[in-house]
Amino acid sequence: MSAPKPGLRDRLTSGDEFVVVTELVPWRGPAADKAGRAGLAAAHTLVDDPRIAAISITDNAGGHAMARPALLAEEFLARGQDVIVHVACRDRSRNGLLSLAWELEQRGVRNVLAISGDHPTEGFAGLSRPVFDVDSVGLLALYRDLVNQGAGDRAEPGQPGFYLGCAVSPFKRLEAEVVPQYLKLALKVRAGADFVIPQLGYDARTWDELLRAMRRADLRVPVLANVFVLSRTVARLFNANQVPGCVVSDELLAVAEREAAAPDRGRAFFLELAARQVAIARGLGFRGVYLAGHLPAADVAKVLDTAAGYAPDDWRAFAKEISYAPQGSFRLFAGDPATGLATDALHPAYARTLTARARRGARRRASAWYKANRLAHRALFAPGSPGFRAAGRAYGQVERLHLGRPLHVLEQAVKVPLYDCRDCGDCSLPDVAYLCPESQCPKGERNGPCGGSHDGICEVAPKRCVWVRAYERLKPYGEELAMLERPPVIVDNRLRRTSAWANTFLERDHFAKGAP
Repeated sequence: MSAPKPGLRDRLTSGDEFVVVTELVPWRGPAADKAGRAGLAAAHTLVDDPRIAAISITDNAGGHAMARPALLAEEFLARGQDVIVHVACRDRSRNGLLSLAWELEQRGVRNVLAISGDHPTEGFAGLSRPVFDVDSVGLLALYRDLVNQGAGDRAEPGQPGFYLGCAVSPFKRLEAEVVPQYLKLALKVRAGADFVIPQLGYDARTWDELLRAMRRADLRVPVLANVFVLSRTVARLFNANQVPGCVVSDELLAVAEREAAAPDRGRAFFLELAARQVAIARGLGFRGVYLAGHLPAADVAKVLDTAAGYAPDDWRAFAKEISYAPQGSFRLFAGDPATGLATDALHPAYARTLTARARRGARRRASAWYKANRLAHRALFAPGSPGFRAAGRAYGQVERLHLGRPLHVLEQAVKVPLYDCRDCGDCSLPDVAYLCPESQCPKGERNGPCGGSHDGICEVAPKRCVWVRAYERLKPYGEELAMLERPPVIVDNRLRRTSAWANTFLERDHFAKGAP
């Protein structure tokens, strides 16, 4: 057994080390087959590199069934190598996630990347049905300090709980995608996230804006820049939005096509591009780098060695070169022509939309239907309002007389045609600008958008993301920046097929319960 390296938590939270994490994508089928043995052998060679702080093991990435990450994690931990285990909500109920937490704790895993997960793309005898009982925010709330809470007599005094990571997707083109990503990141940190790994893109200014947005929101958690060594095939997949959240612009694809025509198929160029991204990440102030995509150990060493060979200020020139944001991408901050990066001032075009005059003009264009919803909510559904108190008294009397069924039928007669209601009994219409997340989001996301939208379109269904629409509804009223300033919403499934109106007025839903 190898002597254990310092753990990821210690390396990220102490000292000035630039931390390196590499990714392992488990194979399909048993480890005993040829592909499994080859993949495991390649990953084992990374254990001997002292620069590798942790190996990050994905969980059915891309919605494909693969080997369980917990099994692989135990083997690496036995060799003295710390790991991050991805935990996706896609395949497990909250009870399954809780059981998995205890299993991970038993196996010695302390680092978890909490994600909602990609929608399934396959399954036995047809497409697998996703679970999404909770989303990534709910998972963070569930796993926060869970080791001690569930250990009972086995708990050791002062034993730390899970060190929780989360994702954010800043490489979006629309304001209504980018800003909610940052708002959801803040909610994730409040829910328990200890470190952040952004999704993939190739634009230094976007990296810079992410760090500036986090400082502006006072989110003081370490961030690992995500670097993926491209190939022509992968660049084409990312450009075609075949892997949600991974962005290669048309401009970068053209470069990849040209370089891939070389005798080495562009390998030297793509490794150099990754090394320059590592240098940029260090220069911008990221706490480390996340080398994604199951790289061979030789490629990991090549990228890190090349990056280490650059002069201290070379990253500034690289930052100007690696500027491959999709055309027309929204910018939160004003640019700095001298560096090609951002400043701390809001972008003038964005700032103009925040003025009282701009919001008044936008409100005049807001739909009459949305205005009617706001009026009805203030009059009847806002806690503490006279209408809310009167409805509470009425529904209390209705339930005492066992007359709730007719009112529930009436409720559904109103909500199904108007909102495509799914009768969850724990209504989030007020949370999502009077749009139903159960029917309008394939993942049922109630705590902000997932990272999979592309140009505002859902990764699963060919329709606009419900959170993009919610942001656009809220902005004219100056409420978009506060849309996620609330406790995480975790649905109580005992309320399904019961009256959401009764549960609201009698204070049984998530609004009454508040933080989990």
